[in-house]
Parts: sequence; C-alpha cells; structure tokens
Amino acid sequence: MSGADSGEVQEKQLWDAAADKEQRLTPNRRNHARNVSQPEKKLQEAICVLLVELCERFTFFGIVCNMILFCTVRLGYRNYQAAIVNMCFVGTSMLTPVLVGWLAECLVGRTKLVCICMFLHFLGTALLPVVAFPFEDIYIDRRHILLHTLTKKEQKIVFYFALLTASLGIGGIRAIVCPLSAYNLEDCGPKELLSFFNWFYWLINLNSAVVFVSISYIQQSVARNLGFLIPFVSILMAVITIHMVRGEMIYKPKTDSSLLTTFGVIASALKTCCVRYRYFGGGVTNWLDHAKENYGGHYSEIQVESTKSLARLFPLFAFQILYRTCIMQIPSGYYLQTMNSNLNFSGFVLPIAAMNVISIVPLLILVPILECINSCLFSSKGSGRSPTIYIVVGQLSAALSVMVAGFSEIHRKHFPQVEQTLSEEILLVSSMPCFHLTPQYVLLGVAEALVTPSCSLLSFWLVPERIRGISMHFLTLFNGAGCFMGAFFVQTAHTGTQGNWFPHLLHEGKLERFFFFLASLMMVNTLGFWTIAHRYNNLNQEYTSEFRGALPEERLLKHDKDIKHYDSVLDCSPILSPVETT
Repeated sequence: MSGADSGEVQEKQLWDAAADKEQRLTPNRRNHARNVSQPEKKLQEAICVLLVELCERFTFFGIVCNMILFCTVRLGYRNYQAAIVNMCFVGTSMLTPVLVGWLAECLVGRTKLVCICMFLHFLGTALLPVVAFPFEDIYIDRRHILLHTLTKKEQKIVFYFALLTASLGIGGIRAIVCPLSAYNLEDCGPKELLSFFNWFYWLINLNSAVVFVSISYIQQSVARNLGFLIPFVSILMAVITIHMVRGEMIYKPKTDSSLLTTFGVIASALKTCCVRYRYFGGGVTNWLDHAKENYGGHYSEIQVESTKSLARLFPLFAFQILYRTCIMQIPSGYYLQTMNSNLNFSGFVLPIAAMNVISIVPLLILVPILECINSCLFSSKGSGRSPTIYIVVGQLSAALSVMVAGFSEIHRKHFPQVEQTLSEEILLVSSMPCFHLTPQYVLLGVAEALVTPSCSLLSFWLVPERIRGISMHFLTLFNGAGCFMGAFFVQTAHTGTQGNWFPHLLHEGKLERFFFFLASLMMVNTLGFWTIAHRYNNLNQEYTSEFRGALPEERLLKHDKDIKHYDSVLDCSPILSPVETT
C-alpha cells in the first residue's frame, strides 16, 4: 500500500507541476498575443488616419483648384472678387479646426461633433454640384426637356452656404479625426520630427498634384462642372474609412491644457499689468507673471510658464503671415495670370490649375535631398542646429517669386491677344505660352519645401509637451490670418487704385505693380525674421531648457538630481578629511 500511495503522490505532484507550468505559460501567451495585436492595431489606426487625411485634402483641393474660373465664368464675378472668395475659403478652412477643437473640448463630445462635421462636409460637397450644374437643356430619348435654371442670386446663396458647411466639416476632420497629435510624436527628437514633417507634407503635396491634374481637367474640359462631384465621392471614402474603425480613430488628447487657458493667461496678465502699472508700478521680470496667483492673477505657475514659452514663438508666427499671403498668390494672382495666357500645347488645352503642379514638383524633389542634409545638420544624439536658415532662404525665395511674377506680367503684355475657350466661354488672352510663368511657380515651391516643415518643427519642439497642440493651433491661426491678409491686400489694391492694380482685364491694368508691392513687403519681412532668427537658433539641451526647464516640476526634478549627485560625491569623495565631513 505504501508503494501505491507513493506512486499516487508522485503522479499527483507531476500533474500539479504541469498545471503550474501551464498557468505560468498562459499569461505569457496572452501577453504575447496582446503585444502582437497592439502594434497591428496602431498600424491600422495610423493607416486609417492617413487615408482620411488624404481624402480630406483631396476634397479640399478639388474645391479650390478651379474656384476662380467658376466664379468668373459661371457666377459673373470680377477677378478681384473671385480671388477674395478663394482666399477667404482657404483661410476659413485653416481657422475652423481651432474652433472645432475648442467645441470638442468644452461644449460638445468628440464623437458627436465628428458626426456633425462629417454631415456638414457631406452637405457642402453635395450642394456644390447644385450650383455647378448649369441645368441647361438636355435631351432624353430625343425629347427636349428644359430644366429649371437657378438665378444668379440663388446660385450665390447656395454656393456660399456650401463653402461654409464644407469648411466647418474640414475643421472637424482636421481637429478631431486626424490631428497632428494622433501620430504619436511625443518621443521623437528634432531630427525625427523634421523628417516626419518633410514626408508628411510630401504626401499631402503628392495628393494635391494628382488633384490639380485630374480634377481640374475634368472640371474644365471633359465634363465641365461635373468635376465638383469628385469631392462628393471623396468624402464618401472618408466616411467609409471612419466607419471601418469606428471609435478607434477618434483621438482623445490630454486635457491638462487648453486654448482658452492660454488666452485666459494673456488676458489676466494684461488686466493685472495695467492695474499694477497704474497704481503700484512694475516689479516682475515678465509681464505674463502678472497672471500668476502670487502676483494677484488667477492661474498657476505651471500654466503661466507654459504660456511664456509659447509667447516666445509669437514673433516666429507673426512673420509667417506675410509669407502665407505670398503662397496664396498661387490660387489667386498666379492663377489669373495663367488663365490669361496661352494654354494650348500642341492642340491640347492645359487645365489652368495644372500649372500648380510646377510648384509642387520642387517640393517632391527637395524632400529626399533635405533628408540627406538634415542627417548632417543634426548630431547623432538628436540635437543640433535649428533649421531657421531654411526659413530665411524660403522666405527670400517667396519674395523673389512674387517679384518674378511682376516681370512676367510685363512680359506677358508684349504678346498679341488671341481667343481662347475656357468652360465654353471665349476669352481674349495673351498669346504668351503659360510655361513662361514656370520660374515664379518653381520659386514658391522651393519656398514651401523649406519653410513649412521647419516652422512646424520649431512650433512643436520649442514648447513643453503639454501645450504642443496649442502651439500648432496658434501656427494655424497665423497662417489663416495670412490668407485673410491676402484678401485684404487685394481688396485694398483694387479699391485704392480704382481697379488698376488688380484689374478684371489684365491687359488693361497694372497687376505687376501689385506683385512688386507685395515682393517689397516680403523682402522687409524676410529681413525682419533674419534679425530674430538667433532666438530659435539652437535645438540642443541648453537651449530647450530655456523653454522647458522653467516649469516648476522640471526644476524640482533637476534639484533632486543635483542633491543626489552631491550626496554621492560626499559619500565617495576621498579628498575630504574627517574634520571637513563633520
């Protein structure tokens, strides 16, 4: 019996050991499965976010690419009015993400708001064909059918309502579905960030090149206004993409900072500063310190110090306003020059917006070259010189582009006029081939390749992590202000010169004077930024500590490290005598 009992005991021990081993292996297998599925999930989300981003840009460029031609030919607008409408739509599309981001944070839930914005975008892109279709006489089975034609006033009302709803939808998609924070850039260094921004804008511009070639040709030649249906189809693709991942695509940012807090700190500092200077005089090193609770304000030291680091970037943002105004000449002033040039190329009429591809080609070529340069610009540790030189050269290239546009306009008028058919309308245009305008497009493309990724890097890197999203919002706000500044310049130039500087018939006006005026302002803007570029000249640890190390929690952490290092020196230092240590 004892032998049998011992055998049963040994068998039971073997079973128990096998069960324990299985229990130890099961969590490991589960963890392994979880580790395998997590990267796949992140990859799926990243692909879906990128697809939505490309679809949204596809619809945006599809609306913008021939808006001036549509406004002048179909709606009867003057040239300056069509340019203002186009620039205001682009500027509104830049500002709405900030507004929608605030609504999602404070008033409406993100999931509910993204559904509303998707509906608004769908509604806007669906209403555009209502305006675009001429509703002319058609024939069905040899029977003549006369469709009702909308009046000009009704067309304009529907057109503006469609643009407004589409811009609000664009804001929701950019702010909620595919914000920059959704790409998980927190752990990236400046070299990786610049590489990301370069290739991110490279993909966006590649997408826009496809749009400018295909949609502009469909809108202008093949099916005339049927091209406005393409944004409608593209937004359906975005809806399907969002439905595939459902709530997984909706990015939920951290709620430790907000745009309202930043504005509140500035307003509180201004209010307290005025009161103290009036009754008590100064007493702080920075005017934003007046917003701190210690100085009579209503905000904590962390919030104020974060706002101070953001305020140091305001000069950088301000010098982007006029640069963005120059970039907006591509869909406005440059577009009008191209529309009034000879588009016939060996019997084939080139789409007007296809000339925009010439400004995109330099960016597509320069990005791989810049990647090689950045590997030398930045050290192996991920820190190095700031790409402010890129911004200076890019802004100089933008100024030269507008100046060349002025000389091209003078050159264009020396050619005799010929008749050219655009959207079934016969226009008198210069016989100068449109390819003579290539230099000004190339120079603006070079400027965009150098300036936009570099400004995004500085706006993202030179602020604490908790307000990086706010910093990018401010960069967007100033870029949108540049679009409205361009519309203001066009309106002022047309009104102040009685239509001479921005004429409806280019051969009867002096559009080149508008370009020379803008180029002179851009040269002053470039010199102004060059004088302050040294503020953002270094991306090494010492420089970033000036922006980030001022936060209280980071100072305490550094203080603790210094104390521990000092204690370790006292414990192990052989040069201190017993008397000195006591």
